[in-house]
Amino acid sequence: MLDFVTVILAAGKGTRMKSKLPKVLHRAAGKAMLQHVIDAADAAGARRNIVVTGFGGETVRRAIGDSVEYVEQHEQLGTGHAVLQTKELLAKEHGTIMVLCGDTPLLTAELLARFHEEHVNAGAKATVLTAIMPNAKGYGRIIRRASGEVLKIVEHKDATAEEREIHEVNAGIYCFDAQALFSALAKVTNDNAQGEYYLPDVLGILRDAGEKIWAVVADNYESTLGINSRSQLAVAERILRRRKAEELMADGVTIIDPHTTFIDVEVRVGMDTVIYPFTFLEGSTVIGTDCEIGPNVRFQDMVIGDNVKAHYVYAHDAVVESGTDLGQFNHIRPDSHIGVGVKMGNFVEVKNSNIGAGSKLPHLSYIGDCDLGAHVNMGCGTITVNYDGKQKFRTVIEDNAFVGCNSNLVAPVTVGKGAYVAAGSTITRDVPAGTLSVARARQKEIEGWTDRRK
Repeated sequence: MLDFVTVILAAGKGTRMKSKLPKVLHRAAGKAMLQHVIDAADAAGARRNIVVTGFGGETVRRAIGDSVEYVEQHEQLGTGHAVLQTKELLAKEHGTIMVLCGDTPLLTAELLARFHEEHVNAGAKATVLTAIMPNAKGYGRIIRRASGEVLKIVEHKDATAEEREIHEVNAGIYCFDAQALFSALAKVTNDNAQGEYYLPDVLGILRDAGEKIWAVVADNYESTLGINSRSQLAVAERILRRRKAEELMADGVTIIDPHTTFIDVEVRVGMDTVIYPFTFLEGSTVIGTDCEIGPNVRFQDMVIGDNVKAHYVYAHDAVVESGTDLGQFNHIRPDSHIGVGVKMGNFVEVKNSNIGAGSKLPHLSYIGDCDLGAHVNMGCGTITVNYDGKQKFRTVIEDNAFVGCNSNLVAPVTVGKGAYVAAGSTITRDVPAGTLSVARARQKEIEGWTDRRK
C-alpha cells in the first residue's frame, strides 16, 4: 500500500535560466516543470504534496493554485534547510517523506511508485534515487557496500580516478523515514565552503548511526534529469513530446513525422486521426476520431469533433463540431463555436461567433460577433461590421439565409430566415425573412470619361 507525502523543493531562482520567472514555472510540453512533478507524485499515490518556495513564491502559488501545501524558505541556505522548513507541517507524520526537485519534469508516476515501494521493502531509513549516467561528469557517485547498501556519495570533484569510473550517480531525490529525517536534520551543520545545510549530509548521519541506506536505480536516466538552463529545457521538451507521440501512436493515432509534430502532454486525440508534420497541438486540446490535422496547424485549447479536416489553420479557445472542413489560412478566435458539417474556405476569420450546422463560409471573409444559423451561405468577401469605434454589436443571420459576395452587414442587424442579400450590398437595416435586400448604388456609365482624362 502506497502511503507517502512529498516535499518538493522549488525555492531556487535558477540564475542560468536568465529569467524573471521562477525556474520551476518554465513550461515543458505545455505545463510548468513544477506541475509535471506534482502530477507525477499525485499519480504515484502521494497523500500530500508540500512545495517549498522562495524566489517568486507568490508567483508560484498563483500559478500552481491550492492543490498543494506551501512553506516559504525565506533565505536559500541549502537543500537541508529547505526541507527543515516543513518540520512543523510534518511533525505528526510517521511514514515516508519523499523529497523531490521542482525542476525535474521528466519524472514519471511509475518510477516514483517503484521508488517508494523498494524503499519500504528494503526497510531503509533513507533511500536515494540513482541513475546510470552515460556521462557522469559533475555528478555525485554512489559508492555501495557489497550488500548493495549505500556506503557514501562522493562528489565528482572529490572522487578518485577509480570512483570516477562509476556511472551510478545521485539523482537528488530521496525517500526518508519521517522521524529519522527530522532527527538527522537537526544535526546537519553548515560547516562548508558555501555555508549551507545540505540534505545529502543526512545520509551520512543516519549511516553513522547504524541505519540502513539504500539506493534504487531509475529505469532510464532521462527521467531523473534536472533542468537548469534553457538548452536543458529544450532537451526535456523534446523527450516529453517524444513520449506523448509514442503514447498516441500506441492508441491508434497516425503521426506522419513525430520529429516535426509538437503535442503537449495534456492533449487528447482520438483513434484513426492522422496528424501531418508541423502541427502544434497545445494546452488542453481535444481532437476526435478520424480527423485529418495538418500540415501547419496550430490548435490551442481547442475542442475538435470527429471527421474534421484542418490544413494551415490557427485556432484557439473555440469548439469545432464533427464533419467540419477548415480551409487554408483560417483563423478561429476565442469563444467561437463552429457547428456540424460547416465548410470554410480559404482566408476566413471567425471571432466570438456561432456558426450553425451545414453553413458555408467560402473565402476571404470576416465573421465577428455573429450568430449564424444553419445552412447559411456567406458569399466570398463578406464582412460583419461589428465595431463603431466605441462599442461592438452582434449580427444575426437566421437559418437558410443567402448573403451575396462582397457584402457588409453593419451590426446590430438581423437577416431573417431564408432571406437574400444581393452581392455588393451594405446592409444597415434588418432584412425580413424571405425577402431580397439590395443596398447598392445603381450602375451608370459616363460617356467620354476616358477622353476627358487625356
